[in-house]
Amino acid sequence: MNKKSVSARNGLLCGGNWIIDQVKLIDVYPQREQLANIRSQSQGTGGAPYNVAIDLAKLGVSFPIMASGLVGKDALGQTIIEDCQRHNIDTKYLRQTTAAPTSYTDVMTEIGGGNRTFFHMRGANALWTGADLDFAKIKARMFHLGYLLLLDELDKPDKTYGTKAAALLARAQNAGVKTSVDVVSEDSDRFNRIVTPALKHVDYCILNEIEAGKTTGFRIRQADGSLDTVSLRHAAGAMLQLGVKELVVIHFPEGGFARTRKGDDHWQPSLNLPPKYIAGMAGAGDAFCAGVLIGLHEGWELKRCLEAGVCVAAASLSAPTCTDGMKRLKAVLELPRKYRYRAPLEAGD
Repeated sequence: MNKKSVSARNGLLCGGNWIIDQVKLIDVYPQREQLANIRSQSQGTGGAPYNVAIDLAKLGVSFPIMASGLVGKDALGQTIIEDCQRHNIDTKYLRQTTAAPTSYTDVMTEIGGGNRTFFHMRGANALWTGADLDFAKIKARMFHLGYLLLLDELDKPDKTYGTKAAALLARAQNAGVKTSVDVVSEDSDRFNRIVTPALKHVDYCILNEIEAGKTTGFRIRQADGSLDTVSLRHAAGAMLQLGVKELVVIHFPEGGFARTRKGDDHWQPSLNLPPKYIAGMAGAGDAFCAGVLIGLHEGWELKRCLEAGVCVAAASLSAPTCTDGMKRLKAVLELPRKYRYRAPLEAGD
């Protein structure tokens, strides 16, 4: 198949996990058979495509945003579709099924510090294959897929590409669409089997330091919790060696790091936010991803892409749900004037 010119395309197609988050603010995370008090509860977006799409819409991007995936033919599924439509997100490829309910997650968020624990029901996301996506007809410039390791059908083996997700990403690339992926954080040994095959068909890999370490085998956090910047750089390099075409971006609470195919490194510290500012950490990674994707879509310099990533993530932290804290891009990019960036990160040797 002849590749179409990327310049003739426009917009971002967001595919993968569509989830309703039931966010519960709790006073403390309990031990087994112990009690915790739910101080408040709210409902919000969940899953890489849902969070990224809504973030982009609230930021006010000028390019089209498209949704692809599977939700149940139920009240939660209808809520997702109507939410997308309210934000002018094209739902043509966001299908409904009676075979499974809409996915949801109970997000237990500790009031002190915003740490959260997830209780997830996979639902309709487990059935999605992306088979209905004709990338030759879809006019998107970029296809963002997430989360690998949490899409049962796409995580299955494929004789040619290694996994079904890798095959889907290859179809997109062959049609001239730039691809990006995100990965769910889990404590398992599945990363090499499921994530690695997909990297050969990814232009932009955007994930956190835990996922980068699990994928490549590098220990990026030292025993005292500090960031091992040398291991982080090695992990980014390893993912490029595993096949990522253009760029690896790793985000973490202290900021973000990017390495290009040419070997150029870029560091960006996060904003120095006061503890009282942080209402919840759910969605911050997807928000960082949304900020970076804006820049990649618009052809910004990589430094500006990373700055957008940490600023959009900071906006997300201001609310307990994944996307309620998002504002227009101009206001978000002005956050460093108030909070300033942390001290520059050490690049290591």
